Amino acid sequence: MEYVLLALKLIVAISLLNVWLIQYNKPTRWRGGDAKTIVEEFKVYGLPVWFCYVTGFLKVSLSLVLIASYWFPAWENPAALGIAILLLGSVVMHIKISDPLYKSFPAFLFLVLCVAIYYL
Repeated sequence: MEYVLLALKLIVAISLLNVWLIQYNKPTRWRGGDAKTIVEEFKVYGLPVWFCYVTGFLKVSLSLVLIASYWFPAWENPAALGIAILLLGSVVMHIKISDPLYKSFPAFLFLVLCVAIYYL
C-alpha cells in the first residue's frame, strides 16, 4: 500500500507542477471556455488575475509539500486536503461557465486522488 500511496502522490504533484510550471502559457483542451493560457482561463471564470497567481502559488507549494510528505508524513493530509479544496474550486468554475464535462475531468480525477491520499 505504501507504493500505491507514493505513486498517487507523485501523479498528483507532478501533474499539477506540469500544468502550472510547464503548460502555463500553452493552450490545452482542458482550459475553461476558449482560454489559451491559465491567466485567460481565470478571466473566463470571472476571477481577477491576482487570484490566478495566488492559486498557482498554492498549487505549486502544496504539490511540493505533497512530495516532501514522503520524508515528512505529517504533511501528507494537509497537502492532500489543500489541493483537494483547490481542485474542487476548479470543478465548480468549469460548471459555472457551462463547460463540457470533459474539461473538468482532470480536476475531478485529481480531486478523487487527493481524497484517496487523505484517507489512505
